[in-house]
Amino acid sequence: MSPPVHSSSNFTAAGDSEVLAQAGPVVAWFTENSSALVSGLLNILIILVLALVLRAVAGRLITHAVKRMVGSHQRLNRATSKIGGREEASDHADERQAQRADTIGSVLRSVATAVIFGVAFVMILGEFGINLAPIIASAGVLGLAIGFGAQSLVKDFLAGMFMMIEDQYGVGDVIDAGDAVGTVEDVSLRITKIRDLNGGLWYVRNGEIMRVCNFNQDWANAVVELPLDYSVDVAHAERVIEASINDFAADPQYKSKILESPDLNGVVGIGNGSVTVRIIVKTKPGEQWALGNALRAHLKNSFDVHGVAVAYPLLPLGGSGAVKQG
Repeated sequence: MSPPVHSSSNFTAAGDSEVLAQAGPVVAWFTENSSALVSGLLNILIILVLALVLRAVAGRLITHAVKRMVGSHQRLNRATSKIGGREEASDHADERQAQRADTIGSVLRSVATAVIFGVAFVMILGEFGINLAPIIASAGVLGLAIGFGAQSLVKDFLAGMFMMIEDQYGVGDVIDAGDAVGTVEDVSLRITKIRDLNGGLWYVRNGEIMRVCNFNQDWANAVVELPLDYSVDVAHAERVIEASINDFAADPQYKSKILESPDLNGVVGIGNGSVTVRIIVKTKPGEQWALGNALRAHLKNSFDVHGVAVAYPLLPLGGSGAVKQG
């Protein structure tokens, strides 16, 4: 007797019923939670859109605020420069202000982006039903640990931010930052690079800079002190110096770099066989050293022509109180 033959339709019906039996719980779950799922996805989409909108608005507000702050500084610099006749210095100041605006704006926009998207990420995790209390607590503990371990880093960043906002110095300025004295080559939120007179490059953490002397802001003074021989007729020497410094200030090579007429302060010291006379010349920022050197050479030539003698130091001969002309 031959075995019974099952038709393909019977196998198909059995398979379909088995698939439906397995898919039943899944379909039931989607049916029960479809509204919550759609609502959650919609909430996530709204959170992302709001985060992007807030990021764009915050970026525009930061850019506008920084440009407005820098623009007010630029207008003040131009007005001051016009009064003092220093248009070139005004152009240099405008360039520095623009660099400051780019740096400060970039940092603030990065901070705003991190805060906005960080909050959005936490809210999205909440939409997935994740308990945020342990995450927030862990983040707080982690942040506290990082804060204790990176106090110096936070200090450097805050000091760098305030340094840029207050425009204490910039690239190209000659500054005295304590042990490091020289030309600023690079400025970041964490460190300042200073090239000293010997060519050494100093890496100075911003948080360790307690005070800064900037030799390149607004204007500078070239201070020249002349030790004249004690026997020199001071009145005659001052007439020679006055004529020499006026001639120097009228020289086209130096006239554009001098902001005010040179000032002869007179005698500022007597001792060791000399009478010291001081001259102060108000110059454009950064020009005080070159002008000071040129003025000394000019005065030396005038002294040679008019017979004004400079002092030689008195050196001890060997006995107590004994001196000789050295």
